[in-house]
This record gives sequence, C-alpha cells and structure tokens, in this order.
Amino acid sequence: MSYEEAVKYLNSETDQLITRIDGQLNESNMDMLSFNEHCLLAYRYLRDEVMEGGFIQLIQNGYGPYVLLGPFPMLLKKEWGMKQFGQFLFDVAREYKAHREELEADKTEEEFMAQYEQFEALNEYGDEYLDDYEEEVTPLIVENYQKR
Repeated sequence: MSYEEAVKYLNSETDQLITRIDGQLNESNMDMLSFNEHCLLAYRYLRDEVMEGGFIQLIQNGYGPYVLLGPFPMLLKKEWGMKQFGQFLFDVAREYKAHREELEADKTEEEFMAQYEQFEALNEYGDEYLDDYEEEVTPLIVENYQKR
C-alpha cells in the first residue's frame, strides 16, 4: 500500500469512527470502539497533532493520555511487530510523564509557544516522528488494522 493510499484510508476510516462517537471520545463512548479501532484512532490523533504542532500540541490538546499512556504503544510493540516505533512512543511517554502536570496546564498562546523551547526533547521527538517514522509507519498501521 502506498503512503498516499494509507493516508486516505486512515482519514476515511477514522472519520467514520469519530462520527460514531459524536466527534468526542470520552468515558461514556469508549466501549463503542473495538481495541483495534482505538489503535487506529490513536494513530490518527498522533499523526494529525504531531504534523501540525508536535507532541507538545498533542499533549496540550488533551490527547497525551489516550495516545501515549494507553495501550497503543504496547500494541504496536507486542502485537503488530512495530517494536522500534512502539519503543519510540514509550520514550516520548517517559518525557511526557516527567513533565505531565506542567504540560497539561492551561496556558496562554505565549506560554504554549514557550514550551517548544522549554521542553526541547518533546520538540525533537516531533521532528524525529516526521523525519524518521511518519511516511513509513502510516502504511504499516493501516495494513495491521486491515488484517484484524
């Protein structure tokens, strides 16, 4: 599967999932999605947020616990054979947990932008995802999802 086909499929499939959960994932609708659907949605959130504003934006927009602290990284590593990318997400999660309270706090736009210098490691992880993983991993995520 080409990268472009994978992106199209990812967006189409997760748009349907987002519609099913009325646009917002929360405790009352978590069980509406299967485990694999959660993994695909977690990847969509990761990809969209990191491409736009890095892991700092992903966390600030409230996706950190779902994407980085949920079962998604472990599934990649143990079930889908994506050990390197799964480990990469564990490394990002370690940095996130070390500064979680500060990263999740409400901020002004200026304070938010300052985080890119303050949390340089997270900023670098965003660059690493874009440079080393995004084009390779996206088709693999879709292919693994389709197998299940």
